[in-house]
Amino acid sequence: MRTKTIDHFLRATWQAVSKMYNEEASKYGASMATGLALLSIDTEEGVSSTSLGPRMGMESTSLSRTLKTMENQGLIRREPNPDDGRGVLIKLTKEGLEKRSLSKEIVIQFNQSIEEAVSEKDLESFYKVVELILQKVQDRSIFIPQKQVS
Repeated sequence: MRTKTIDHFLRATWQAVSKMYNEEASKYGASMATGLALLSIDTEEGVSSTSLGPRMGMESTSLSRTLKTMENQGLIRREPNPDDGRGVLIKLTKEGLEKRSLSKEIVIQFNQSIEEAVSEKDLESFYKVVELILQKVQDRSIFIPQKQVS
Protein backbone atom coordinates (compact mmCIF):
# COMPACT_ATOMS: atom_id res chain seq x y z
CA MET A 1 0.00 0.00 0.00
CA ARG A 2 1.39 3.36 -1.04
CA THR A 3 1.83 5.99 1.67
CA LYS A 4 -0.13 9.19 1.05
CA THR A 5 1.98 12.33 1.11
CA ILE A 6 1.21 15.82 2.37
CA ASP A 7 1.05 17.17 -1.17
CA HIS A 8 -1.38 14.37 -2.10
CA PHE A 9 -3.80 15.45 0.65
CA LEU A 10 -3.42 19.13 -0.26
CA ARG A 11 -4.03 18.45 -3.95
CA ALA A 12 -6.92 16.00 -3.44
CA THR A 13 -8.61 18.29 -0.93
CA TRP A 14 -8.24 21.37 -3.13
CA GLN A 15 -9.55 19.46 -6.17
CA ALA A 16 -12.61 18.36 -4.18
CA VAL A 17 -13.24 21.86 -2.80
CA SER A 18 -12.76 23.38 -6.26
CA LYS A 19 -15.21 20.90 -7.77
CA MET A 20 -17.72 21.64 -5.00
CA TYR A 21 -17.47 25.40 -5.58
CA ASN A 22 -17.75 24.99 -9.35
CA GLU A 23 -20.85 22.80 -8.98
CA GLU A 24 -22.45 25.37 -6.66
CA ALA A 25 -21.45 28.30 -8.89
CA SER A 26 -22.85 26.57 -11.98
CA LYS A 27 -26.31 26.76 -10.40
CA TYR A 28 -25.99 30.53 -10.84
CA GLY A 29 -24.34 30.52 -14.27
CA ALA A 30 -20.90 31.19 -12.85
CA SER A 31 -17.66 29.41 -11.95
CA MET A 32 -15.36 29.29 -8.95
CA ALA A 33 -12.98 31.64 -10.78
CA THR A 34 -15.79 34.15 -11.25
CA GLY A 35 -16.71 33.95 -7.56
CA LEU A 36 -13.09 34.40 -6.51
CA ALA A 37 -12.71 37.39 -8.83
CA LEU A 38 -15.89 38.98 -7.46
CA LEU A 39 -14.58 38.57 -3.91
CA SER A 40 -11.19 40.02 -4.89
CA ILE A 41 -12.58 43.27 -6.31
CA ASP A 42 -12.97 46.14 -3.84
CA THR A 43 -16.65 47.13 -3.80
CA GLU A 44 -15.91 50.86 -3.62
CA GLU A 45 -12.59 51.47 -5.39
CA GLY A 46 -12.44 48.52 -7.76
CA VAL A 47 -9.04 46.99 -8.46
CA SER A 48 -6.36 47.54 -11.05
CA SER A 49 -6.30 44.82 -13.63
CA THR A 50 -2.58 44.24 -12.99
CA SER A 51 -3.03 43.60 -9.26
CA LEU A 52 -6.06 41.31 -9.60
CA GLY A 53 -4.13 38.31 -11.00
CA PRO A 54 -1.59 38.12 -8.15
CA ARG A 55 -4.36 38.73 -5.61
CA MET A 56 -6.22 35.71 -6.98
CA GLY A 57 -3.16 33.57 -7.70
CA MET A 58 -4.22 33.34 -11.34
CA GLU A 59 -2.17 33.51 -14.52
CA SER A 60 -2.88 36.45 -16.84
CA THR A 61 -4.26 34.29 -19.66
CA SER A 62 -6.83 32.62 -17.40
CA LEU A 63 -7.63 35.94 -15.72
CA SER A 64 -8.21 37.65 -19.09
CA ARG A 65 -10.64 34.91 -20.08
CA THR A 66 -12.46 35.12 -16.73
CA LEU A 67 -12.71 38.93 -16.90
CA LYS A 68 -13.99 38.81 -20.50
CA THR A 69 -16.70 36.35 -19.44
CA MET A 70 -17.59 38.50 -16.43
CA GLU A 71 -17.78 41.59 -18.62
CA ASN A 72 -20.04 39.78 -21.11
CA GLN A 73 -22.28 38.71 -18.19
CA GLY A 74 -22.52 42.32 -17.00
CA LEU A 75 -20.76 41.64 -13.69
CA ILE A 76 -17.87 44.08 -14.17
CA ARG A 77 -16.97 47.16 -16.12
CA ARG A 78 -13.55 48.49 -17.05
CA GLU A 79 -12.68 52.12 -16.38
CA PRO A 80 -9.50 54.11 -17.01
CA ASN A 81 -7.31 54.24 -13.92
CA PRO A 82 -7.07 57.93 -12.89
CA ASP A 83 -3.73 57.22 -11.16
CA ASP A 84 -2.21 55.44 -14.16
CA GLY A 85 -3.15 56.61 -17.65
CA ARG A 86 -2.17 53.25 -19.15
CA GLY A 87 -3.98 51.19 -16.55
CA VAL A 88 -7.54 49.98 -16.17
CA LEU A 89 -9.67 49.61 -13.07
CA ILE A 90 -12.06 46.69 -12.78
CA LYS A 91 -15.26 47.70 -11.01
CA LEU A 92 -18.35 45.74 -10.07
CA THR A 93 -21.71 46.50 -11.65
CA LYS A 94 -24.97 46.26 -9.68
CA GLU A 95 -25.30 42.67 -10.92
CA GLY A 96 -21.68 42.02 -9.93
CA LEU A 97 -22.33 43.31 -6.42
CA GLU A 98 -25.31 40.95 -6.10
CA LYS A 99 -23.28 37.96 -7.34
CA ARG A 100 -20.44 39.00 -5.00
CA SER A 101 -22.83 38.85 -2.03
CA LEU A 102 -23.94 35.39 -3.14
CA SER A 103 -20.31 34.25 -3.49
CA LYS A 104 -19.55 35.57 -0.01
CA GLU A 105 -22.54 33.70 1.45
CA ILE A 106 -21.36 30.45 -0.15
CA VAL A 107 -17.83 30.84 1.23
CA ILE A 108 -19.21 31.68 4.70
CA GLN A 109 -21.49 28.63 4.56
CA PHE A 110 -18.52 26.39 3.66
CA ASN A 111 -16.45 27.83 6.52
CA GLN A 112 -19.28 27.47 9.04
CA SER A 113 -19.86 23.88 8.02
CA ILE A 114 -16.19 23.00 8.59
CA GLU A 115 -15.98 25.00 11.83
CA GLU A 116 -19.01 23.11 13.19
CA ALA A 117 -17.41 19.74 12.37
CA VAL A 118 -13.89 20.46 13.70
CA SER A 119 -12.77 21.44 17.17
CA GLU A 120 -11.28 24.90 17.62
CA LYS A 121 -7.97 23.31 18.66
CA ASP A 122 -7.83 21.13 15.52
CA LEU A 123 -8.72 24.09 13.33
CA GLU A 124 -5.94 26.18 14.92
CA SER A 125 -3.49 23.32 14.27
CA PHE A 126 -4.67 23.12 10.66
CA TYR A 127 -4.11 26.85 10.14
CA LYS A 128 -0.64 26.62 11.70
CA VAL A 129 0.38 23.74 9.43
CA VAL A 130 -1.01 25.38 6.29
CA GLU A 131 0.70 28.69 7.16
CA LEU A 132 3.99 26.82 7.72
CA ILE A 133 3.69 25.05 4.35
CA LEU A 134 2.90 28.32 2.59
CA GLN A 135 5.81 30.09 4.28
CA LYS A 136 8.28 27.34 3.38
CA VAL A 137 7.11 27.39 -0.24
CA GLN A 138 7.29 31.20 -0.43
CA ASP A 139 10.73 31.23 1.22
CA ARG A 140 11.82 28.56 -1.25
CA SER A 141 13.19 26.60 1.69
CA ILE A 142 11.84 23.19 0.68
CA PHE A 143 14.48 22.16 -1.82
CA ILE A 144 17.95 22.94 -0.49
CA PRO A 145 20.61 22.85 -3.22
CA GLN A 146 22.91 19.87 -2.83
CA LYS A 147 26.66 20.42 -2.73
CA GLN A 148 28.33 19.33 -5.93
CA VAL A 149 30.75 16.45 -5.48
CA SER A 150 33.70 16.60 -7.87
